[in-house]
Amino acid sequence: MGSASFLKKAQALLRIRSQLGRECLAELLAVFVLMLITLSGSAQKVTTFETKGNFLSAYLAGALAVMVAMHTGGGVSGAHLNPAFSFAVCLLEQFPWWKFPIYVAVQTLGSFTAAGAVYVLYRDAIWHYSNGTLATSGPRETASIFATFPADYVSVANGFLDQVISTGLLILGILAITDTRNKAVPKGLEPVAVALLVLAIEVSMGSNCGCPMNPARDFGPRLFTYVGGWGAEVFRWVEGGGRGG
Repeated sequence: MGSASFLKKAQALLRIRSQLGRECLAELLAVFVLMLITLSGSAQKVTTFETKGNFLSAYLAGALAVMVAMHTGGGVSGAHLNPAFSFAVCLLEQFPWWKFPIYVAVQTLGSFTAAGAVYVLYRDAIWHYSNGTLATSGPRETASIFATFPADYVSVANGFLDQVISTGLLILGILAITDTRNKAVPKGLEPVAVALLVLAIEVSMGSNCGCPMNPARDFGPRLFTYVGGWGAEVFRWVEGGGRGG
């Protein structure tokens, strides 16, 4: 009896009454889940010399992470997960502009903290793989675990076009999947459809730049690598710099 009363008091105390506060926390958690799974898939691939993962397993982890993240925060925040999507729905007047910078900040924070969690999880593996050097280029670079880098042959113009097309296709696909006037996806299966869309784009457009398609997905972990020991090199575009897509 006393225990139940204590739990009710604790729930009342911890309850967030602000709708915006609940939305921000849901979006933060959803992005954290998205990036935790996505970056862990990449870390497992890289640090095991692709003996326990490859590009396909990393792409699959990222796609399934989208599904889990949408289920995590979709009912409260809408699970935007991506500043590009938030921007698109603002343009379509489906989301208020004043919330846009708040969502972008929360999405970036979620990505940053997830990158930190993945580093802690794979710290020993990263240092073993890299021989004790946190490099952004070369055969034992580990920065690409967290952020995406262009393939050696990709120019700035081609990289920009790559991201415009892949991100545009992602937004178009999501809007089509969630449009009730379109051919409807069975209710509750929208996250599965979006995950399959992400996987389709990754396996068809991922070779140039690694297919980030999400500014928060890239900037948050990239910022973590900057402060985590990889240095300012993570923000430099180096054509032919020895970093893969």
